[in-house]
Amino acid sequence: MKKTILAFAISGAIFASCTSNPEGEKAEVNEATEVVESQGTQLTVDTQASKLVWTGKKVSTAHHGEIKIKSGSLIVEADALKGGQFIIDMTTLENKDLSGEWKAKLEDHLHKKDFFHTEKHPEAKLEITNVEGSGIGTAKVSANLTIKDVTKNITFNADVTEISDATFKATADFNIVRADWGIVYPGMPDDLISAEINFKVSIVANK
Repeated sequence: MKKTILAFAISGAIFASCTSNPEGEKAEVNEATEVVESQGTQLTVDTQASKLVWTGKKVSTAHHGEIKIKSGSLIVEADALKGGQFIIDMTTLENKDLSGEWKAKLEDHLHKKDFFHTEKHPEAKLEITNVEGSGIGTAKVSANLTIKDVTKNITFNADVTEISDATFKATADFNIVRADWGIVYPGMPDDLISAEINFKVSIVANK
């Protein structure tokens, strides 16, 4: 019996070590901070031109898909991003690399309690709390990210490609540790899921 238990433990450790995270820079995570109202010109996020792509991995494969941005606004002043927020419609979460029955099964699981529980938590939210950097180039953004009613402050790099009092365009590519937001489903014993989720964000906002 002891040998059997030991064998399972060794097997689990081997599979866990093989579960690499999706590519992307890991965001710094801290406790939520106060959101201070920013002054400047308000731009409205173009939800059709903006995009949020997720990627998750497990031992055997990786999956990716999209989630729609429901609404949002940004505050800019003197060619610098000052603040803003986004509402993410978690009920629109979908997979893009599967089709038919397998696509439906994965999406159904992602919407259930094991993952995002979108029936109870239909929206996620990101509120900018601080930005370092201005103009075109890299900005260091800190923001409160709320998923499943859990709020943590994350810091990540954004690549600003256009900024003015009329238009803002930027992209970001970062990972979060899903357990920080209560997403702890491990996967199958022989096909464990990576600890991190990758988000690729492309934001367009106009006056």
